[in-house]
Amino acid sequence: MKIFNTISRLPEFKKDLKRLVKRYKTLEDDLKIFIEKQTNLYHKLGVDNRGIFQITGTEIDNPKIFKATKFACRSLKGKGVRSGIRVIYSYDIDEDALELIEIYHKNDKVNEDMERIKSYCNHFKK
Repeated sequence: MKIFNTISRLPEFKKDLKRLVKRYKTLEDDLKIFIEKQTNLYHKLGVDNRGIFQITGTEIDNPKIFKATKFACRSLKGKGVRSGIRVIYSYDIDEDALELIEIYHKNDKVNEDMERIKSYCNHFKK
């Protein structure tokens, strides 16, 4: 089942994921489930579980940048969606494209990398 026209990952995201998979073995599968379920519900079906928030102040209208704070990671038993994993991604409604920008655990860093997000957004400024 194809949910989005394209789903891509920034090279920095791939490095983040590779580092985290060493600690959280199920993370790759959990990410797939997150995309299939949570982003689909939010962007396609309009269901807001208050786990995805738009990041403002990026100076671009499209794609929009989002932060997911509810991410179920099976390697963090008993935590459910309060696993502490954060996913930053963009969604281009016109292209129906999802691009993964950053993934981290909230114990490793407090907030998303705004420099990375701004650098990403600079590619879309007209």
